[in-house]
Amino acid sequence: MSTVQPALKSYEMLIGGEFVASAKTLEVVNPATEEIISQFPSGTVADVNSAVLAAEKAQKPWAALPAIRRATHLREIAALLRANRESLARVITEEQGKILSLAQIEVDFSADYLDYMAEFARRYEGEIIPSDRPGENILLYKAPIGVIAGILPWNFPFFLIVRKMAPALVTGNTIVIKPSSETPNNAFEFARLVAQSSLPKGVFNLVSGAGSVVGNALASHPKVGMVSLTGSVEGGVAVMRAAAENVTKVSLELGGKAPAIVAADADIDLAVRAIRASRIINTGQVCNCAERVYVHESIAAGFTAKIVAAMQQTVVGDPFDPTTEMGPLVSNRQRELVAVAVHQALHDGAKLETGGGNHPASAGYYFQPTVLTNCRQETSIMQQETFGPVLPIATFTHLDEAFACANDCEYGLTSSIYTRSLDVAMRACNELKFGETYVNRENFEAMQGFHAGWRKSGIGGADGKHGLEEYLQTHVVYMNYDLNKQ
Repeated sequence: MSTVQPALKSYEMLIGGEFVASAKTLEVVNPATEEIISQFPSGTVADVNSAVLAAEKAQKPWAALPAIRRATHLREIAALLRANRESLARVITEEQGKILSLAQIEVDFSADYLDYMAEFARRYEGEIIPSDRPGENILLYKAPIGVIAGILPWNFPFFLIVRKMAPALVTGNTIVIKPSSETPNNAFEFARLVAQSSLPKGVFNLVSGAGSVVGNALASHPKVGMVSLTGSVEGGVAVMRAAAENVTKVSLELGGKAPAIVAADADIDLAVRAIRASRIINTGQVCNCAERVYVHESIAAGFTAKIVAAMQQTVVGDPFDPTTEMGPLVSNRQRELVAVAVHQALHDGAKLETGGGNHPASAGYYFQPTVLTNCRQETSIMQQETFGPVLPIATFTHLDEAFACANDCEYGLTSSIYTRSLDVAMRACNELKFGETYVNRENFEAMQGFHAGWRKSGIGGADGKHGLEEYLQTHVVYMNYDLNKQ
């Protein structure tokens, strides 16, 4: 007796307000079941060109609208996200593997982010600068850049659409989005809602496909004014190379290897809760969460025992099950990379306290929550981003040592410290060389903050008024109004 397989979902790109197919397609795999769940267009350079030209055509009339009218479109889309919250969250979970409750939070946060950025319609401002000359004013205008290219990652694929789209649109730009080929389905569902809205055609465009084709074509296109990428260091370097030919502005959020310092006077239970959350949220696939721990030697044994027990108690399983705390990694390749990192750490002398291998599930790309101790500073497990549920731990004797080790890394996105001492906390604020530092709390940014990295963690940043400024350029006018004084 044959079993009838459910029909695959099939998606199309959105270019100039019209849905567009392609001759070649790619497939999406559910990481919890290893089943193919959809097919989507493998876009071409010609598709990118069409999308950029559509965005360019739409940009001038879009920028001519008062900002407050542009904001009404963002609020309309936010309302559509809320009305479709459950179906959108299920799509995210199905293709990315994050637990359903976290996918729901992602949709909620995205809708809130659209509303938040819409509020800037009446708040972003130019300046009047004093002139050295009588009868003259210097006016500094803030102007849109033009066409923005947004290249997305797979770990928070839905939120990153609006993180790039919302500030771009409210400031008068238009946008072409390229979703990750690992997790494009949610972006296509987003595009369907955009097409249902009153947003003018061409303001938002979506082109899918390989990064080497679509991403490169966007980054190198002469009519793209800025490329905003969230992804790996390698991806950022590739975008910079492609953008260099046209001297195109880039805004990059790249990898991280966030240190967490647990001082001798720390609330150990608080530190354990927060650091554990960093390693299991989205199965450890979060660039800003704690990736390495430095714990004072006087409390190391107690901290380690508690964090090992907490990691062992993590409920791993079906991401749709409300009792599940951690789902699968996004792909088998990602699981293999995590396994290699753990194997290398053990080879380098680390001690395995728990986990260390594939989770015993019948299917899916699951990996055990893992804790490693005796980790030396120079080893790759303490230097290179793991992006999985793996926690390496080292000890320190003096705070100077902890700060030096924390800063000894090519990344500089986020950091954290746990202490009851104001003196120690303020030292961390002044001495940690990272774009963000979290004190006695989990690593998770606010939309009104500014999420930006140092060193190889990126250029520019997102969120808040400073993130909005990324999508604006200045136009300075020297206004001589007293012709009699010439």
